[in-house]
Amino acid sequence: MATPDEFSFTPQASIPDRLGRSGVIHTPHGDIATPAFIVVGTQATVKAVLPHAVAELGAQAVLANAYHLYLQPGADLVDEAGGVAAFMGWDGPTYTDSGGFQVLSQGAGFKKVLAMDTKGLASDDVIAPGKDRLALVDDEGVDFRSYRDGSKHRFTPEISMSIQHQLGADVMFAFDECTTLMNTRPYQERSLDRTYAWALRCLAEHRRLTDSRVGKPYQSLWGVVQGAQYEDLRRKAARDLAAADVDGQMFDGFGLGGALEKENLGTICRWINEELPVDKPRHLLGISEPEDLFVAVESGVDTFDCVNPSRTARNGRVYTDDGCYNVDTLPNKRSFTPLEAGCDCYTCTHHTRAYLHHLARAKELLFYTLMTIHNERFHVRLVDRIRASIETGEFQSFKAEFLGRYAARKSG
Repeated sequence: MATPDEFSFTPQASIPDRLGRSGVIHTPHGDIATPAFIVVGTQATVKAVLPHAVAELGAQAVLANAYHLYLQPGADLVDEAGGVAAFMGWDGPTYTDSGGFQVLSQGAGFKKVLAMDTKGLASDDVIAPGKDRLALVDDEGVDFRSYRDGSKHRFTPEISMSIQHQLGADVMFAFDECTTLMNTRPYQERSLDRTYAWALRCLAEHRRLTDSRVGKPYQSLWGVVQGAQYEDLRRKAARDLAAADVDGQMFDGFGLGGALEKENLGTICRWINEELPVDKPRHLLGISEPEDLFVAVESGVDTFDCVNPSRTARNGRVYTDDGCYNVDTLPNKRSFTPLEAGCDCYTCTHHTRAYLHHLARAKELLFYTLMTIHNERFHVRLVDRIRASIETGEFQSFKAEFLGRYAARKSG
């Protein structure tokens, strides 16, 4: 049988007087030098980009979405193909989320949880404007309707574990309840108890499936820390998950999840990471803005994922060290310079802003590919540079230099 010995984390350099560090995550399909930006391939594909191009832009691992792959094409089919990496033709480590966020976000209809505008509201029945409640949670699991065809489904901790084992990723996340910042304190407390109970069930099922799936590489399971904006709840959740043990099976790492206000990101990460063991990795779910990456790394986060680089690329938004701009605006029509001077990505070394502007206006599909390559490379390279600055003891100076330059021209 597969054993946890196939997975480990080795901390290396640290940021003086901070929780941030560099390190290496060891998986059966390769090492991940941390901090690292994990590129999102929701449906076993990084949208518009060939797998070999994802490797060429420096991505060390890809994260796929258990919820989406469960609905289409089905986790059993992916398992038959040899797992998500083999299915998509990716030669490297993979992550899958539990499906919890996608399922539960249907309940309230909210999308991005970072910087959610609560406006002082507190309601356990709040629903985003124009949305219907498509998911209902109870202590055993969640009933939800497919966004594809309206069909009824149910996720439980055991079902999430079964799906993720079939998907075969190196890193999996425990099934958790993702609340909104608008939920009341009493509900957050009940939800935290529920998520902990689910975490124990995930550990038990993970152990059972690991023992039964003979010949499969070990898949690490990471617990997800919830608790919204409350320090005592976040710290309690972190302590409880760090100590969770079911028949010798403990969590191999941890995800920092749930709703976060942007201005409190670093504080909440610090609360959590002060409680978590230093010899296990920590992943912040759904974060990619440059300023947030620096804050999170400084507060002890090792890896990140977010769809934002590819999603904004398809809308023409370009990330650079000097801030963001839109390539389809008139000033770029006759600009025969790369998207970003000095960028080493395929797009910048082969094409000009004028060409990208033309592709955007002509609605050519190649636009999505070239733009995504640049934006993903920007984020991967930025976190690589952050890692290098930690290892050379220059994190604070690099942070000040980069953010000063970035903010000087940051615009819509």
